[in-house]
Amino acid sequence: MTNTGATTATARLNFAKAAPKAFRALIGFDAAAREGLDPALVELVQIRASQLNGCAYCLHMHTSDARKAGESEERLHMVSVWKDAAHFFTEQEQAALALTEAVTLVGQAGVPDAVYGPAAARFTEEELARLLALIFTINTWNRIALSTAKVPGTDERTAH
Repeated sequence: MTNTGATTATARLNFAKAAPKAFRALIGFDAAAREGLDPALVELVQIRASQLNGCAYCLHMHTSDARKAGESEERLHMVSVWKDAAHFFTEQEQAALALTEAVTLVGQAGVPDAVYGPAAARFTEEELARLLALIFTINTWNRIALSTAKVPGTDERTAH
C-alpha cells in the first residue's frame, strides 16, 4: 500500500497545535502503552504498522529510532517479510508482528483466535494489553501523519 496522495502544494494543519489536548492525550496513551515493553519490540511493531498503513513519515522515524537503539539493518530489512524470515525474530516478536498485522488490518478479517492465542501465550495479560495499546497508538499516529501530509525525514518530534 502506498500513499500516492501525500504530495500536496497546500499546507495542511498542524495537528499538535490545532488540537493540543488530543495530541497530549495521545502522547500520554503512547507512553503508557510502551511502559514495560521491550524497546526493540516497540519499534518492530511501529515499523510493521507503518509499513502496512503506507506511512513513510512514521516508517522513517521508527526505523531511525530502531537503528539508534541498536537494531540491526538485517532485521530491519526483514520486518516487511517477517513470516518468510521468521528465524530473524523471536517467537514473542513473531506473535507481536502477527497481532500488529491483524489489528492494523482489522477490517479485513478481525483478529482471529489463531493470531490472538499465540500472542496471549507469549505475553502476560498486562503486557498484552500494553502491546494492543501500542498497536492502537501507532495506527493513530499513522493516520495523523497521512491525513496531515507529514513529510518523511522531517521528524518534528518534541513530544512524539
